[in-house]
Amino acid sequence: MQSSAPRTQLPHVVIVGGGIAGLAAAARLAGADGAVPSARVTLVEADTRLGGKLHAGRIEGIPVDLGAESMLARRPEGVALARAVGLGEALQPPATAKAAIWTRGELRPMPTGHLMGVPGDLDALAASGVISAEGMARIAQDLVLPATEVGDDIAVGAYVAARLGREVVDRLVEPLLGGVYAGHADEISLRAAVPQLLGVARSGGSLIEGVRALQAAAPANPAPVFQGIDGGIGRLPLAVADACRAAGVTLRLGAGADALRRTPQGWALQVGDERLDADAVVLAVPAPVAAGLLSVEAPAAAAELAAVEYASMALVTLAFRRSELGALAGSGFLVPPVDGRSVKASTFSSNKWGWLAEAAPDSFVLRTSVGRHREEQDLDLDDAELVARSLRDLRAAAGVTAVPYASTVSRWRGGLPQYPVGHLDRVARIEKLVAELPGLALCGAAYQGVGIPACIGSGWRAADLVQGALHTEGTMNA
Repeated sequence: MQSSAPRTQLPHVVIVGGGIAGLAAAARLAGADGAVPSARVTLVEADTRLGGKLHAGRIEGIPVDLGAESMLARRPEGVALARAVGLGEALQPPATAKAAIWTRGELRPMPTGHLMGVPGDLDALAASGVISAEGMARIAQDLVLPATEVGDDIAVGAYVAARLGREVVDRLVEPLLGGVYAGHADEISLRAAVPQLLGVARSGGSLIEGVRALQAAAPANPAPVFQGIDGGIGRLPLAVADACRAAGVTLRLGAGADALRRTPQGWALQVGDERLDADAVVLAVPAPVAAGLLSVEAPAAAAELAAVEYASMALVTLAFRRSELGALAGSGFLVPPVDGRSVKASTFSSNKWGWLAEAAPDSFVLRTSVGRHREEQDLDLDDAELVARSLRDLRAAAGVTAVPYASTVSRWRGGLPQYPVGHLDRVARIEKLVAELPGLALCGAAYQGVGIPACIGSGWRAADLVQGALHTEGTMNA
């Protein structure tokens, strides 16, 4: 009869997915971010690189982000993780945040005093010219309209249109929400995307006055809203990966999980021809991939995950000679889909990021984005055509006539999960079902937020959940 010797080795956790959420979970469990190590960690990633939608690249030798380029700084997780892995000194706010909206035939300044496009300062909005005189007159009706019924949730577009009219949705809310979700305001959940406004709606009365009250109650905060990283935000996952390796995490690239099964001891994953046994598992993969892995052990959760829709988009990065380009002002512009343009936004990267201007003083880098949810046919065009369409719109919007000396196109298929009305209820159902499986947790952009800090926070939460499950199991088995 074998003796039950005390367990001296840390439990083994396998993390599936090497985006920032999975890396954050790995760092937390292994102590690479300053936490106390609680597990031996193996991270498997199907791609041949880490970082997911955070991708540090180059164009003609110039460092650029080929995916996300900044993170919300007023939510703390992203900045905290950057500092923990040695990038604190590299954090940089945008050199300029003066964006424009290309609408009604010209570039118009983004009006100040708004909350996700919902105006609080009507004078600034009128001065911007974004909204027509008829649209401004409709907005004023909000002050006398009766309360709008919203129930448990409502689409952002439906609520704002009911209060302020369709033009505000089409020309302000839609391009701003599109920049976050690449989705449609008439489908995106108010509760999930702009919960502050759900509180305003439930209190009844004027939306404009509600936005003003929120802004007046907000504490004065001189800190920048967004932060980038010298050399590109794509450096963040690479630095986290280095810290994980130093803490003993095994990182396996080009090795995705094909199957997941429960065992009497925990979990078993099929990774290519190899079986990996684990005490706990964190799935840091897109919802459809998680659905496939859970189809046997948690079919109800898998069905919910499979119902999560994703948008695809492309980023077109262009490098110009400054001497040929002429002056471009501000950080770039957004484009309301109602105006029917090919590009949905353009970032004047060399204006926005001081580090980029210093790295390539004789060049000017900008990028455009193309495609959104269920409007992704342009992604099937070849690179040359996407560049040509971007240049056509840049000429019409900002007078760009120069020819770029370099270009690159990054396609992000299935890149952004959609948060329709009812999304948070679906997430709650998924989490309840997964909680019935000890030692399993999910994280990533599909659940509680699509931004970098939200993904990091979800990775930390998943790490805490499996750590708690392992501690409970260890206590029960002691």
